[in-house]
Amino acid sequence: MHVAVSPTGPVEGRRVAVIGLGALSCAGVGVDALWDALMKAAAPPSKRIAPFDASHLGGPKELRRLDPFALYALMAADEAWTQSGLEGPLVDAGSIVTTGIGGLQTVIEQFHVLNDRGPDRVSPFMVPMMMPNAATAAVSMRFGLGGPCETVTTACAAGTHAIGNAARLIASGRCDVAIAGGAEAVIVPIAHAGFANMTALSNDEFSCPFDVKRNGFVMGEGAGILILEEWEHAKERGVTILAEVIGAASTADAHHITAPDPSGNGATRCMELALSDANLAASDVSHINAHGTSTQLNDLAESVAMHKVFGGHVPPVTSIKGHLGHSLAAAGALEGVASVLTLLNQTIPPTAGTTEVDPELNLDVVMAAPRASEVDVILSNSFGFGGHNGSVVFRRFSA
Repeated sequence: MHVAVSPTGPVEGRRVAVIGLGALSCAGVGVDALWDALMKAAAPPSKRIAPFDASHLGGPKELRRLDPFALYALMAADEAWTQSGLEGPLVDAGSIVTTGIGGLQTVIEQFHVLNDRGPDRVSPFMVPMMMPNAATAAVSMRFGLGGPCETVTTACAAGTHAIGNAARLIASGRCDVAIAGGAEAVIVPIAHAGFANMTALSNDEFSCPFDVKRNGFVMGEGAGILILEEWEHAKERGVTILAEVIGAASTADAHHITAPDPSGNGATRCMELALSDANLAASDVSHINAHGTSTQLNDLAESVAMHKVFGGHVPPVTSIKGHLGHSLAAAGALEGVASVLTLLNQTIPPTAGTTEVDPELNLDVVMAAPRASEVDVILSNSFGFGGHNGSVVFRRFSA
């Protein structure tokens, strides 16, 4: 990963190791549950998070003061932290845990309290529960992380941006350790109605990314967390290195508040910049973990961009939104976790729900069954409302 330190151009930064993974999704609690689900051709029947035990994170009163999205982030972060072997407090460690919407469930609940019981009964914890930075604040406080503590609210690109921004903190020398990820908990009637009325949701109640019959996405929820550490720092601790973040980029379409630029120019530049940041050619990429929302416009624009970057040699593509639905800011974070798992297992997950790839897209979409493959480099993409584009490049661990 490069870090710009002067107007003359980028210079090589410090290496960034992935040393911890955590996940909470409709597949269940933990990374193992996520990977087991991704190895199946069929998606979990519900995209909601099932009830889970969070008693190890605090008492009932403490947990009630967290909106579900912040609790999801803490659950995933706790798993990743345990794997990392780190011990806090770490005065200069960073925390960048994002969300697209924040504590929407808290807002709805307290709105009913206001209407039914009056302003004096609105919770004094409403504001700290609803604010988008609540999750990253909770993570930093739990583990004693005293470095940069930030939230990137770039819609559905936020989880990927969090990974890239956290990696840059390490590559630049600002931090030796950083937690990165995203969390979302907005499967509520008002959010469903909003997405449905803009015709973004599937008429069939399932996602089929890149399929000729795709007609929208299914809402998801959850959290994904990666713990990053400077390479030599991790080696000195003797921790297991899972993968390496070697490049990242962010661009804007500057086109429309919800629709992607049909030319794919913003997404194209983002992927090209990420590969340049990683000092790689397009031909070095083994696999693309695509944004793949299952909407007509997004899948088409992403395919146009991939063909511009890779020419006639687009590597195998998958979208785990077929399994998990679209969890907004959590999506890119969960896809980052899935990308590292793909490198570790040398297996590309199938795209659930997809049975016939749209011939107009002309992509090698992995479907029906997992594909064993030699995977050295993965490009993971996320594109969000507002024209936000994010790409991050992961490389297989090599001593």
